[in-house]
Amino acid sequence: MMFLVATIALLVVVLLMLVRAFMGPTFVDRILAINGVGTATVLLIALLGFLTSRPEFLDIALLYALINFVGMLAILKFFRFGDLGEEDEG
Repeated sequence: MMFLVATIALLVVVLLMLVRAFMGPTFVDRILAINGVGTATVLLIALLGFLTSRPEFLDIALLYALINFVGMLAILKFFRFGDLGEEDEG
């Protein structure tokens, strides 16, 4: 019962963060909301692995957290510099 409540609470949090991502007035609000969705997804994967007694889901959750982190860095670099690392021609 307690894990069902935790799952529902996480899904509500994800829904609220998605609303913030779509309606956020600034770019920073949208980035923070998407990063929060990624973090909540990691928690949901770990919770699902615990509920189904499958510890390999923790590996998947860690991999997803790493992909989320690297993706956020790439998005922030793209919006800061306009590209992801073009070579200088001079």
